[in-house]
Amino acid sequence: MTAADEHIEHRQNQFHTWGVYGLLAVSVLLSVAAHELMTSPAEWYAGGALVVAAVLLQLWHGPRRGRRTPSRRGTVYYVLRWAISFALTCLTPFFGFYASAGYFDSEELIAGRRRQWLGLLATVVVVAGSQAGGMPSGSPTRWLLFGVLLVTNFGLVMVVGHITQQEEQRSRERAVTITELERTNVALQQALDENAALHAQLLVQAREAGVADERRRLAAEIHDTIAQGLTGIIAQLQVVANAPDLAVARTHLERASDLARHSLGEARRSVHNLAPVALADAGLPEALKKTVAEWGERTGVRAEFTVAGTAEQLHDEVAATLLRIVQEALSNTSRHAAADRVGVTLTFLGDEVILDIRDDGRGFDPLAVPERTGSGGFGVDGMRARAERVAGALTIESEPGQGTAVSARVPLVRHD
Repeated sequence: MTAADEHIEHRQNQFHTWGVYGLLAVSVLLSVAAHELMTSPAEWYAGGALVVAAVLLQLWHGPRRGRRTPSRRGTVYYVLRWAISFALTCLTPFFGFYASAGYFDSEELIAGRRRQWLGLLATVVVVAGSQAGGMPSGSPTRWLLFGVLLVTNFGLVMVVGHITQQEEQRSRERAVTITELERTNVALQQALDENAALHAQLLVQAREAGVADERRRLAAEIHDTIAQGLTGIIAQLQVVANAPDLAVARTHLERASDLARHSLGEARRSVHNLAPVALADAGLPEALKKTVAEWGERTGVRAEFTVAGTAEQLHDEVAATLLRIVQEALSNTSRHAAADRVGVTLTFLGDEVILDIRDDGRGFDPLAVPERTGSGGFGVDGMRARAERVAGALTIESEPGQGTAVSARVPLVRHD
């Protein structure tokens, strides 16, 4: 119940509690003012006794605290009040005001619609008699006047009662609607709170996933740039240590120096999340061709690069992924395969790009590859993670003595 409803309920309690006393007081005052209507002391005594009875009846009924439910006690009160008002109206018509109290509380005192209408008709009889100047006697004119007043008052009561019922029905429907809206609002607020909590949770998970993804990216970049560069530098320095003459040593020192500068540039670009150096000024086929040629020159292994299909400009992320996979695969070949020939093929096939790296080295058992440790073994996992990051896949086929084939298949995403 709202504050407005509580205020209306309080006003109705005040009216039903003190209204009857007020109507009785008005009736008494008007009767005293028109004292000539009661000529005998007996009528005054009777009138006084009935007024006292009306007050006692009202005290017995008690104050109204909220809408009453029809009951036998309420019906008795209504009948006794009507009887007292009828007797008083017979003494003086001014007590019709007191009798009119029956218009306002028949529904909450008397059970059943028929009995309620019967109570209203009885009240109309008393009020009509009061308006006619008293209950009709033998005069036909007074009976006619009483009949007209009775019909008129009862018609008014019916019209007012019908309108009141419609208003009450609308009030009940409005109350039901308000209750449903309040329930809906509560459910909506709960849903909003749950969505807010879920949104906050998703933000936390997204932030954690972003941090983890960035860590993996940096780890892969460090492995594919700095680690490979250092490996190459160490290899060149080892050759220098065993070089037969100064010219050969100088050649490998220059290669080591070039590798150091190249690795430094790659590391800086990785920190800034930029494309690899090889892709800065060239497309993927050119970058792969150069990478394969330099690797073959540095390792002394015969290496060939082939492009199949119509080459297209790929998205930077896809091109960088394929380049890093080739670099890692060639690095693994130089360290473990002892191969004489290596072939790298880049195939543009419809909506896919396929990258194959095959060598004729010693091969290995893919199922026997040890778990990644802190000292190495990141390459295969790193290549597979890179392919999956761009919605691709990586497979490795190898057998001892049969060489190794690494194949990466990624979606063909064109450059914007």
